[in-house]
Amino acid sequence: MTTEFGPVLKEWRVMRRMSQLDLGLSANVSARHISFLETGRARPSRGMILRLCDELEVPRAARNTWLTAAGLAPAYAARDLSDADMAPVRAAIAWTLERHDPYPAFVIDKYWQILDLNPAAARLFGLVGLGAGDDVIAALAENERLRASIVNLQDVLRLTAARLRTESVHLGGDMRLAAAADRLLLGVTEPKPIGAMPSFVPAIYRVGEFELRFLTTLSQFGTTEDIALSEMRLELMYPADEQTETRLKTVFV
Repeated sequence: MTTEFGPVLKEWRVMRRMSQLDLGLSANVSARHISFLETGRARPSRGMILRLCDELEVPRAARNTWLTAAGLAPAYAARDLSDADMAPVRAAIAWTLERHDPYPAFVIDKYWQILDLNPAAARLFGLVGLGAGDDVIAALAENERLRASIVNLQDVLRLTAARLRTESVHLGGDMRLAAAADRLLLGVTEPKPIGAMPSFVPAIYRVGEFELRFLTTLSQFGTTEDIALSEMRLELMYPADEQTETRLKTVFV
């Protein structure tokens, strides 16, 4: 990534596949002004930078890079969950995790480190040695107990790699996420299925003599201006069939 404002703006504009005219119309400024900003003939105001960031869907951390590249102070902080003003966030996370039980749910950060998990997730992941503080991507690549427990491992690796690449693009080309995707794809040896795709591909875990099938939804905090909070995700796992639901409520407790 470049560190001067003009090249930074152009890099993100090209990445988002917008012309100078497209961006100008979207941000309510002239294409000529966008050109002047990119070449350094015009100096952006703080308000202009944040407006352009909105139009180009620039994540909070990268917005700080834009501001500092223009010689301005950063606008966004990355608070720890233990900070006093994060109490409502902690309460919301705890409420969600608790009420999702007996279905597994967990919280991960930008790089897929587990920050918290509910009892159901702790039981499921504990079987393969995973818990708070562990790296999900590293586990998918190296933890043989986890890999052996996932019946459709090839599907999970392929879909997770695709998700990592999407997240990398959203963040402006995060090399760590892109490298993690490549790392997972090294373990994909089966060809991608050809033909109509199903509505969803469940992750299938083998637990003892039975299988648990899950589909997953992702939740993020909206209207947040904190970097760490904007990058945090809650993964809520739901039973993908009646047998899994029954076992989660009776056997797997």
